Amino acid sequence: MKKKLLALLMGTSLVLAACGGGGDEGGKDTAGADPEKLFNQKCSSCHGGNLEGGAGPKLSDVGSRLSQEDIEKVIAEGKGSMPPKLLEGDDAKAVAEWLAEKK
Repeated sequence: MKKKLLALLMGTSLVLAACGGGGDEGGKDTAGADPEKLFNQKCSSCHGGNLEGGAGPKLSDVGSRLSQEDIEKVIAEGKGSMPPKLLEGDDAKAVAEWLAEKK
């Protein structure tokens, strides 16, 4: 009887541990996510951590060339060797807004 109870308690604790809240990294809900953090995760490998460019063009002054809507379109559709939809939805909008401020 004790072994069954112990097994039940261990199983329950494993299930509860698996359901624990681990921040916003486990799910798709990233509303309010930091656009700079999103950029660093998805874009900086090509555009540089300081927006200086690299494999992709520099973005340090992209807001002087493109509007937020134009930037969102590039994120959604891709351009040149940049693949489409690296960011989507609110994440893409937040990053586009952040980049549009770079003048």
